[in-house]
Amino acid sequence: MNRRFAAPLSLFAALVLATPLALLARADGGSPLAITPNADQSTVSKMVYGALSDSRLAYRPRPGDQALSEDIFRRYLEALDPNRQFFTAADIARFEPYRDVMGDAVRQGDPAAAFAMFGVYRERVDQRVAHARKLLKQDFDFTGDERWEYDREKAPWAADNAALDALWRKSVMNDVLRLKLAGKEPAEIRKTLDKRYQQLGRSVAELKSEDVFSLFLNAYTASVDPHTDYLNPRSAENFNQSMSLSLEGIGAQLQRQDDVVVIREIIPGGPASMDGTLKAGDRIVGVGQGRTGAIEDVIGWRIDDVVAKIRGTKGTQVKLEYIPAENGIDGEHRTVTLTRQRVQLAEQAAKSKTYTIPAHGDMPARLIGVIELPTFYQDFEGRRRNGNDYTSATRDVARLLGEFKDKGVDGVVLDLRNNGGGSLDEAVQLTGLFIDQGPVVQQRESGGRVQVYADRSPGVAWDGPLAVVVNRASASASEIFAGAMQDYGRALIIGETTFGKGTVQNLLDLDRWPAAGEGPRYGQVKLTIAQFFRADGGSTQNKGVVPDIAYPLSVDANEFGESTYDNALPWTRIAAVPHARYGNFAPLLPQLQKMHEARIADDLEFQWWSEDVAHYRAEAAKKYLSLNEAERRAERERQETQRKERQAIRKQKGLALDPLAEETDDGLTANERDVVKDAEREKAAEKRPDPLQREAAAILANAIDLLEQDRPLSAQVLPGTQSAVRWAD
Repeated sequence: MNRRFAAPLSLFAALVLATPLALLARADGGSPLAITPNADQSTVSKMVYGALSDSRLAYRPRPGDQALSEDIFRRYLEALDPNRQFFTAADIARFEPYRDVMGDAVRQGDPAAAFAMFGVYRERVDQRVAHARKLLKQDFDFTGDERWEYDREKAPWAADNAALDALWRKSVMNDVLRLKLAGKEPAEIRKTLDKRYQQLGRSVAELKSEDVFSLFLNAYTASVDPHTDYLNPRSAENFNQSMSLSLEGIGAQLQRQDDVVVIREIIPGGPASMDGTLKAGDRIVGVGQGRTGAIEDVIGWRIDDVVAKIRGTKGTQVKLEYIPAENGIDGEHRTVTLTRQRVQLAEQAAKSKTYTIPAHGDMPARLIGVIELPTFYQDFEGRRRNGNDYTSATRDVARLLGEFKDKGVDGVVLDLRNNGGGSLDEAVQLTGLFIDQGPVVQQRESGGRVQVYADRSPGVAWDGPLAVVVNRASASASEIFAGAMQDYGRALIIGETTFGKGTVQNLLDLDRWPAAGEGPRYGQVKLTIAQFFRADGGSTQNKGVVPDIAYPLSVDANEFGESTYDNALPWTRIAAVPHARYGNFAPLLPQLQKMHEARIADDLEFQWWSEDVAHYRAEAAKKYLSLNEAERRAERERQETQRKERQAIRKQKGLALDPLAEETDDGLTANERDVVKDAEREKAAEKRPDPLQREAAAILANAIDLLEQDRPLSAQVLPGTQSAVRWAD
């Protein structure tokens, strides 16, 4: 595969076997069968080491020194026991001799040390699972002031088994309380959790040598670069299916968080996206087959096992039990039934809408067009077959801009929130719709050669006022486009600092010369081969694109984004390339900021969003959950009361209602209706208030007004006469 993608980690990592194996045991308490490495794994290890230590292939090759060995050792331990709930301090001391040999183990193709550590791990988890099941036989007191410290990533290793027993008592208490708050009866709670813990054992019993090897080798690849991964043959097949959009399922990227599978990203055009119920951050706790099939609890399962349950034949139904992200871990369990389909590229197409911004002072009302672009898509095969007729993001946006011209819009907002990237070609071509030729992005390869990708088509599709909305989940190709718009002074950038992924990955097939009659044996390695730089010479890597007008942070830089990786490539700079500068918005920003702050002070939807973000971040920062039932119930009741109060205020003030929060005759919210209401729910989701998008349109309208009112200011902001771009008449 030689396509280059400007895509973030989320498009790759969910398909790599990097699941924390915090679920390793034998349910029957017997001695697990030994898992040992094989000859193919030795070959793969040497090949991957050769690729990642070769400066002609890897952008940042890493030598096999002592520091690398220590890094692999640390990451492998983190992968096995990320929350430090299984190993004791004595186990870690026992592993200490392995710390110095991990680099040699990869280079020489001898992962015996990693397999030995894994063997101990199976024994420890066997003990923990047995202990957890035993704890279910007792009653717990939920009236005290105990709490479950669920984030133990940096906690000290437990001193001994007694310390682990105390830790697991609180963990099981939390599991019990979650289900109690969800309305389950005591007998049902014990049955559900006992099955859950047994499932952990069954999952481990099914683990194979290639699973352990993948875990170990990915500890090595992650030590080289956060976006470098080894994909065994099964993972490689899954990845290729995903990139070809042929995977049949619900259209969502999943990741494991603690003991729950969480939706990381909704894939545009997939069943989940079309339905509109699920969103990033929702927790999947159960999966059932068909409309009436029993829901199976999946908390604690391996992520690939959960994915296997969700996938299925096109046209069949899967029922998901989930907890909405905004409701917290103890939120009400809801269900949604989705029909499995193939993700169709055409259904990812850009969409448009308009906002009428009321008149301000002597200025008239403004009609602002908004284009929502979910991904930088391109039908590669269609382009190969027919270069004049194929689906692409740029073509669709150009068509929508033409429609906006016919409607006489005053300005255009391009919404790239949650756009994780896609085709590099599309990012360059889309930029060309708004600039009249010039460099878009620079790419420095592993050998140091710099290649400039430029728009070479004369003319523009839209020469009027433009704004781009981004958030922390806007990544890669989105950052290339937003960065170019900022470098050229072509658009106001509004929202949050972006993800910060400024690197390029490529797939190296380790089965390039398979033996006759054999299928894939070795898999693939995804390695970083280049880095992106803006036209002004600065990288999008690590820092991301900083907006001109900032919204409150929905997530902190230490929680999500490139900067969360401890070995991410640092921000750096190369020489700038000559490019036009259409405007300089700096003199305009103070007034826009003041008008923005005054407006959102009276915008209830924006205030509510800000309050929800602040509450979510405060809860996440605590890193613990109270084991007091009254406290947990009070929080749930607060959320439900808040939801009802907000909807009542909307009705009282004549604001647009939130259809997904509206009560129905059956006493359920729209989210909880059966699959027969899918179309109704989809329409409701499209009508939900979007205060951030509306505010971006208002900011752009303010900018147009200010530039038309104040000619001296306009001369500062738009100093030159650019025939290709018109911001103010």
